Amino acid sequence: MVGAMRVRAAGRSVAVIDFRPYGGTCALRGCDPKKMLISGASAVDHARRMRGKGVGGDTHIAWADLIAFKRSFTDPVPQKHEERYLEKGIDTFHGRARLTGPNSLEVDGETLTFRNLLIATGAEPMKLGIPGEAHLVTNEGFLDLDEMPKRIVLVGGGYIAAEFSHIAARAGAEVVILQRSERLLPQFDPDVVGWLMDSFRLRGVDVRLETTVESIEQSSNGFRVHARANGQPLAFDADLVIHAAGRAPALDDLGLDAAEVEHDMGRLKLNEFLQSVSNPAVYAAGDAAQVGPPLTPVSSHDAKVVAANILNGNTEQPNYRGVPSVAFTIPPIAAVGLTEQEVKDQGLRYRVKSQKASDWFTARAAAEPTYGFKVLVEEGTERVLGAHLVGPNVDEAINLFALAIRNGLTAYDLKSTMFAYPTGASDIGYML
Repeated sequence: MVGAMRVRAAGRSVAVIDFRPYGGTCALRGCDPKKMLISGASAVDHARRMRGKGVGGDTHIAWADLIAFKRSFTDPVPQKHEERYLEKGIDTFHGRARLTGPNSLEVDGETLTFRNLLIATGAEPMKLGIPGEAHLVTNEGFLDLDEMPKRIVLVGGGYIAAEFSHIAARAGAEVVILQRSERLLPQFDPDVVGWLMDSFRLRGVDVRLETTVESIEQSSNGFRVHARANGQPLAFDADLVIHAAGRAPALDDLGLDAAEVEHDMGRLKLNEFLQSVSNPAVYAAGDAAQVGPPLTPVSSHDAKVVAANILNGNTEQPNYRGVPSVAFTIPPIAAVGLTEQEVKDQGLRYRVKSQKASDWFTARAAAEPTYGFKVLVEEGTERVLGAHLVGPNVDEAINLFALAIRNGLTAYDLKSTMFAYPTGASDIGYML
């Protein structure tokens, strides 16, 4: 929407095409609805942790009510988007777009020509190529469950598996995660992820690492997931099996070859301006571009860059410096900047301060034992190179580290800032 509005405001005619309800992944099928479910799970978890510390009584997730709360946010979104497009004079088309030439496409039997095209198709669950793959439910299915199943198996170990397992376990489900690599959340610092694993164990989530799923079959009372670990066959029974093994750009059905848009192994070939190297009329943004991290703020940033380049010529390049990332587990885990391994690979001189801080006020006040940090600072310049946090409030605190990295603030700048106390941010000075 951001790019469309900017280009339309400059006087260009604009059309938006989507075969799904307008609003996009984040608002309808991703971060926003997920965060609404997390809010309920977090509230229940906090109340349980505070039992015997001033909070009494039983608390539980009323799943149907929580889903209704989520829908109160998501259901109005498509109509609001359509109304805004209409108000701004942007044409809307419902259907699958297929490119038919360098400057033309077809949607729902109608041919459109364009001076410029922005591919912002997002991502979809990647194909796993295993028998019974059709039995997998995607993130969309989980976010719209009317009832919480008793037994859930998640195939994969990234954001979706980590976040959904925490929601489902607190809603009363028996949860198993099958991850083929040696740890969960490979995008995050391994030490910090190690501290987070305590929260999986405390909530009874069964995490199986270095375990490869080989097939899924329907059984008399649900599904059976066949896997293998250390050469040994394993089987897990489930009422629901969730695809959590990664996503890939949704490019397969666009007809890229007809538009002379070069691509290789599922990746568009783009220049530094997010423009196709083979068809200058075509640009890409977000997950479809695969240039920046696969995060919602990156998609919006890319759209602004593309809009500027369409209107003013290629003058803008994306800047992904200091993009924070959060997995909304309970508690959350967050990161921004370089990992320690990346700092070593670049040969930078640095110091690291790392600590599991379960005895700090922030952790004790929330009755949350999982709290820790690893912060990397360049020797000499005092630039903040990276920050890796887990625990209460880190989904907010990470933004201050992001601000520092993106704007070249030093460790001294952060340490000398007077933060409101006691808050999660007031811990930052002690992390440097």
